[in-house]
Amino acid sequence: MTTKFKTLTLAAALAASLGLAGCATGSGSSGGNTMPMDHGSSAPMSSMMPDANADHNQADIMFSQMMIPHHQQAVEMSDILLAKPDIPAPVASLATRIKDAQTPEIKQMTGWLEGWNVPTMMGDHSGHGMGGMVDDDGIARLRAAQGTDAARLFLQQMTGHHEGAIDMARQEISSGKYPQTIQLARDIIKAQEAEITEMKELLAGF
Repeated sequence: MTTKFKTLTLAAALAASLGLAGCATGSGSSGGNTMPMDHGSSAPMSSMMPDANADHNQADIMFSQMMIPHHQQAVEMSDILLAKPDIPAPVASLATRIKDAQTPEIKQMTGWLEGWNVPTMMGDHSGHGMGGMVDDDGIARLRAAQGTDAARLFLQQMTGHHEGAIDMARQEISSGKYPQTIQLARDIIKAQEAEITEMKELLAGF
């Protein structure tokens, strides 16, 4: 992803976060993102924008609102894989670790957003800025796959999913203000870069 493209994508995400927070939920995007975007509230525009003296800024809000459904999909994908028989033990172990790491992070980000009195997810349900999200067809293929094929597909999909999360986390580090959110972004980068390396090594073994 080029710097110019990431800038345009994040600008679109910011516009979506600010302009579409009160819109009614649609039927989903053409990209088929599987995570529904719950608007959380019909808070007025003023409540979406922290004042200059706040301990957080709009980048912190956007990061949390986007990373929640991104993490939710990673947990969903892990659950799908773990429900299948005959999954190689190293891949099942990785899926368990991803689920165990990201579930509490969802709760942490939700708590921040509730404390800031903003919706817990972006009002725009199109998935702007959430790189690596797996579309409906990809999730359906993961559900249908079995054994080694399921493990391989999970690793391929989750590698791209992690890469998208890392891009989002890097943007938070460069633009965010809230120390805990920035630290979470750093933790995500560290953990998911290591998992990408692990997944590529596992894929090489198939």
